[in-house]
Amino acid sequence: MQLYSEHYVSTKSERFVNKIWCLDNSIGESLIENKLVLPNGCFNLAIVSGTAIEVHTSKNKYEMNEGIYFCSQMTNKVLVNIQPKTKVTIIQFHAWTLSMFPKYDASNFTDSIIKINPIELPFSIESTVNIPIEKLLNTINLYFETLADSNPNLNTIEKICEIIRFGKDEISVSEIGKQLNASQRLLQIKFKASTGLTIKKYIQILKFRKSVDQMVNADLEKLSLTEIALYNKYFDQSHFIKKFKDVTKTTPKMFDPDLYFLSKKR
Repeated sequence: MQLYSEHYVSTKSERFVNKIWCLDNSIGESLIENKLVLPNGCFNLAIVSGTAIEVHTSKNKYEMNEGIYFCSQMTNKVLVNIQPKTKVTIIQFHAWTLSMFPKYDASNFTDSIIKINPIELPFSIESTVNIPIEKLLNTINLYFETLADSNPNLNTIEKICEIIRFGKDEISVSEIGKQLNASQRLLQIKFKASTGLTIKKYIQILKFRKSVDQMVNADLEKLSLTEIALYNKYFDQSHFIKKFKDVTKTTPKMFDPDLYFLSKKR
């Protein structure tokens, strides 16, 4: 049995959905415990089937039995325990996706999980019990391809994220305001309402995840921590280590990738 797997939506849907990933202990007889997940600047919709999954965020402990859950932006590592006979399928939305649905205000919604009624979703998930991944991918692609077609222009939140993600240098809120010809205050209010994060915090999370991915996928015999720190726009190695410990509670050299559910290298 493969505990962790990733599945990818269509190119057009990728504008809003990063990927779908599964934690599958559905035929397992024992508890999978103390696995960790790192913040990544995304929202997650978790479909739990079977027994239950326990999630510890920096704010609370959540017992997630069968059902559908909306998971906010996480700002610190999350601990996960998966009960036997349990499968969790997670739809990972980009930070700006929620801004397509203005009725949702995420201003004070970080490091939190809420159970939702399936009828609240803009797309239909008929059952949470062993939903085939192919059927889920078809549902997600149909909805988000249509959403992309009906919204060809980027809204303000997506523009902010694009500037941050694809800029060669770290950018300030002031510079983003100049590029978008908008007030910093208005951008900050809009961004926090849609993501739960400040623009600065979003930048920090992306920078941190990029550093972790580089550490995991690079040969550290050839790439030093100082080089990783400077490449990802930290002041120096000490600054990088401090920020790394803020999230993981350990140092980069003591970091054990096997304890974490980490993205596969595509």
